[in-house]
Amino acid sequence: MELLFDTANIEDIKKYMQYYPITGITSNPSILKSEGDVDFFGVLKEIRSIIGMERSLHVQVISEDAEGMIEEARAIVKNIDKNVFVKIPTSEEGVKAMMALKAEGIGVTATAIYTKIQGFMAIMAGADFLAPYCNRMENLDVDFEDAISAFREMIEENNADCKILAASFKNIQQVNKAFLAGAQTATVQPTMLSGAFNMAAVAKATADFKADWNAVRGDVLITDL
Repeated sequence: MELLFDTANIEDIKKYMQYYPITGITSNPSILKSEGDVDFFGVLKEIRSIIGMERSLHVQVISEDAEGMIEEARAIVKNIDKNVFVKIPTSEEGVKAMMALKAEGIGVTATAIYTKIQGFMAIMAGADFLAPYCNRMENLDVDFEDAISAFREMIEENNADCKILAASFKNIQQVNKAFLAGAQTATVQPTMLSGAFNMAAVAKATADFKADWNAVRGDVLITDL
């Protein structure tokens, strides 16, 4: 399993990387908008400097036609680095762009996937990652678990060099379901993940253990023994 953070907030990345074993960062125009009028390439290069080359960085295009997507992808790779995965929406124009970009050796993350046929086409087009939008699919009464399972089956049957990067989550339960359905990786907001660990029950259990220790040994640490 792999985990990515879905954010462009520099402070959150620095903070939560200390707590969670992330393998990359995903971004899109909506995420960048929440950070204000930031320098597009500047903030993405800063993120790269923080996460290093060993982790993946996913950056989205904004054009709606294949030619525009291709030119933007080239600009993203040129201005950041050659290891960036360019996020391409899985539309008809997007699939066209994916094939062209893969022919140039550019990494592709197929985004905005809501249906099985979109995922299948992205696999055939050579996408490195598939990003099914789980919560949005669920809102449309689409079974995202079934879709992820189908994608995983097709990837394995065809020996495709592709990973399922589950995205768009409302809660941690959806993340768990995506992994159990076959997603190799997922991208989540770091604050959502942190919230799942900040449960009162966990805090109480930790406090109870400490109280029982202190009841016998007083204010002595294990390192003091």
